[in-house]
Amino acid sequence: MSAFEVRIGINPLSWMNDDLPSLGGETPLSVALAEGREIGYEGFELGNKFPREPQALKALFAQYGLSLVSGWYSGMLARRGVEDEIAAVEKHLDLLAQNGATVMVYGEVADSIQGAPRPLYQRPRFFSEKHWDEYAARLDAFARHTLSRGVRLAYHHHMGAYVETPADVDRLMARTSDAVGLLFDSGHITFAGGDPVAELDKHAARVCHVHCKDVRPAVVKLARNRNWSFLDAVLAGAFTVPGDGAVDFPAIVARLKRHGYRGWLVVEAEQDPVIAPPYEYAQKGYRTLRALVDATDTESKEAA
Repeated sequence: MSAFEVRIGINPLSWMNDDLPSLGGETPLSVALAEGREIGYEGFELGNKFPREPQALKALFAQYGLSLVSGWYSGMLARRGVEDEIAAVEKHLDLLAQNGATVMVYGEVADSIQGAPRPLYQRPRFFSEKHWDEYAARLDAFARHTLSRGVRLAYHHHMGAYVETPADVDRLMARTSDAVGLLFDSGHITFAGGDPVAELDKHAARVCHVHCKDVRPAVVKLARNRNWSFLDAVLAGAFTVPGDGAVDFPAIVARLKRHGYRGWLVVEAEQDPVIAPPYEYAQKGYRTLRALVDATDTESKEAA
């Protein structure tokens, strides 16, 4: 087993939301970067306020002493061919590669309802083995392309999309090669009805990126019972930072350590910043993860 080596980063969603730009839309990016660094985070994922020119982005991160963690890419492989996707990703892939990111967050947005005012049960699905096989083949070819540039595809299972549930993740992982990495999101897999620790045990060898998101079960239950949309659930507080919900992060960090995970732990919690003050919640998420990681480091040294 390789050594457990992690860095703790954050997504700017705590300060400003990409799916609902009105949430935190008035907050300058400089505030998020300065506060994140002050709290102790080593890096940020991209959001809608970051520059998209490689040198400008590099200069911005250098100004705050931060690293680029990764960046979301809105993929359409459920609807278009590999060559078209390769052409579409070029600028984003170059931005990540030139700024030292080794993974790219891939979110399948074709037919997704994650940003639409529709109940989650209306999400898209692959209804035949043939469709699963064809999609997996396109994804695998696309992932081999990004890997040739030094950036591994990290597939983000997501509420409202084709790959949402544990069963969906199982099907996708079984049909793709190691070129396709898995972004393990503790919040989304819990919302989708899964046990995050069990899912980690199944797919740890493929996990190349981790989003640390906590869940408020009472809100998730309401979202299901009342047929809310994904954004309705977000606004109602379905997600929060590690240490503020019901997800067992001590067990998750212990599992990642056991499997020798090496990469980023990213705090990502879509919330309304008026209700969940960004600095307070970002700090809570950081301190929760920092304590767990430091505890595993101490255990490793004592064992040695």
